[in-house]
Amino acid sequence: MSRTSKDTELTRRLSRRNILGVAAGATAATIIGTATAQAAGQDQAQGLGKGHGHGHGHGHGKGKPVLPPGRLGIQLYSLRDKISTLGFAPVFAELEKYGYDEIELAGYTQGSAGPITLAQLKRLAKDHGLNPIGSHVGYYDDNNPGAYTFAQNLEKVLDDAQALGLKHIGTASGPFRYGSTVDGWKRAADDFNRYGAAARKRGMKFYQHNHAEEFSFATDKPKVRLYDVLLAETDPDLVYLEMDIYWAYCAQFRFSKRADGTKATLDPLKYVLKHPNRYPLFHVKDGVRDDTTRDGYRMSDVGDGDIDYKTFLSKVTNRTHQGRSYHHWQAEHDNPVESLAFARKSSEHLHSLREGRCGD
Repeated sequence: MSRTSKDTELTRRLSRRNILGVAAGATAATIIGTATAQAAGQDQAQGLGKGHGHGHGHGHGKGKPVLPPGRLGIQLYSLRDKISTLGFAPVFAELEKYGYDEIELAGYTQGSAGPITLAQLKRLAKDHGLNPIGSHVGYYDDNNPGAYTFAQNLEKVLDDAQALGLKHIGTASGPFRYGSTVDGWKRAADDFNRYGAAARKRGMKFYQHNHAEEFSFATDKPKVRLYDVLLAETDPDLVYLEMDIYWAYCAQFRFSKRADGTKATLDPLKYVLKHPNRYPLFHVKDGVRDDTTRDGYRMSDVGDGDIDYKTFLSKVTNRTHQGRSYHHWQAEHDNPVESLAFARKSSEHLHSLREGRCGD
């Protein structure tokens, strides 16, 4: 199916009149349609789902869209409840309606929905106009030689990624295999360089996805930020990064001071602008600021929180080389109240963002 970036077509595809039903069986259609209709009604009652968030400058007004065409994806971990009960096909049908271009995988099985082969999964994605852009696999399980991880079964992991036609294959595990010292992270960087070299031979990019703790400080050298060790010790031609923007902002809240109380400024956006080619992938995850919590934010649907994605996306895409064609943006919520409603609202919000007159 051909894809178009025209606003008129996008509006048609995102219309709530087109949400109900899926082309994968009456039972699945009923389940999804009911859940989505109920969520849409709740959104309307609360003023959500139409870009009414926390002052992010959204709305389908004039100006260039902040989100580049063809670059919106979703991390399927956010939809694991629907995939495990309904299967990939009904979920992919909904994502196609919501205007998604890409998917990032978090496992290749459907749980109770029944078995599926990699070839079938790849075909389903293609049939719904979804490009499988990457996948998360475990880094290591040193107590289990048969574990499906990079450390224990690198070639099998790469075989499967290649069968799916992935361009990126990565891990959401932190580089803590050898501890939280500088030398420990140098050893982990050596692992990542090896995985990256093996992936590169197959035409893929190996990447690591952060949580907040990657931005903490080394236990043996408390003035050294561990994430900086990872950047310095990995080969930029072999190891890439997927910034989870939400967790990076949580890290900004938690780790902007060293143990001795001295300031250690942390700006997620500056990391990207300084090393743009190292960030082909991003997780777009939102949160409401709450200084009473450990992380400083409470996770929310994209558009309902306080992270300024209009500015973040605009600066990354406009100030980096080939920024509008290089980076991929994956919507995510770890535990959405209603996962399909989250997917729809996230797409609507991100497509609605427009740059201001100053391109801010």
